[in-house]
Amino acid sequence: MKTVRIRLLAFVMCLSITFIYAQENEEKEEKRFQMYEVHEDQVKPSMVAQYEKTAKLFADKMREHNIADGYNLATNTDNFRYLYVSPIENLQGVGQNSGMSELFEKMGADSFGEMMDGFNACYDRHGSYVILLDKKLSYMPGGITQTPEGENYRKFFYIYYSPQNGAAMRDAMSDVKAMFESKKSTSDYRVYRSGFGNMDSYYMVAVAAKDPIEMEQNGAANDKLLGADAQVVFGKVLSLALSMEEYTGYIRPELGYTPKKQ
Repeated sequence: MKTVRIRLLAFVMCLSITFIYAQENEEKEEKRFQMYEVHEDQVKPSMVAQYEKTAKLFADKMREHNIADGYNLATNTDNFRYLYVSPIENLQGVGQNSGMSELFEKMGADSFGEMMDGFNACYDRHGSYVILLDKKLSYMPGGITQTPEGENYRKFFYIYYSPQNGAAMRDAMSDVKAMFESKKSTSDYRVYRSGFGNMDSYYMVAVAAKDPIEMEQNGAANDKLLGADAQVVFGKVLSLALSMEEYTGYIRPELGYTPKKQ
């Protein structure tokens, strides 16, 4: 009987250790990712001026009324997409961080509706989805930030892959980071993964610079630093990619909004 009790105690201890280990891994995974809700407006080229005028008015009204719950980082790309990126804790936060309802109350229905009408003719397609910043795959030795000081120019690389190759693609992206680390590259990048609301599976790599000239100079210097090793490492990523897309863009502080600190 004593032997049975000892074995039972040992079994319970093993379960406890397994649970603690699993819990620690789960906490590490949560820290690895930062979730963002993205609202995307695909603007008609002929309506860019009106769209930006309305978007600027919207951001100004958010600032005027000091909306507490609203936050977004605004970006536009060279294919006329305007992206508003807001951090959320989990999927329950989708649609909860826009500040729209608070702004509606403070402006009043008529004024708010008139302002929002300015957007309607500017696009035929818009919507929201979720992406996840993968801190483990991102390479920013000085600390991860979406807004490096003085660097509002962006290149965005979208790498699409089949879900069945998800683990292999993750490993290939990890190998890229390991190469950058071993070469002590000074070219930072952030890696985002597609999440809820995306029809495709992809990684998006965001690279920042002061302007297009600095971007090209940094890229050329980094290519020289990485050397021939890059062909093999990047080749693993390319072998798993269904397709790739590259866009340029800018962070637009005047179209974004950050609440004042209380």
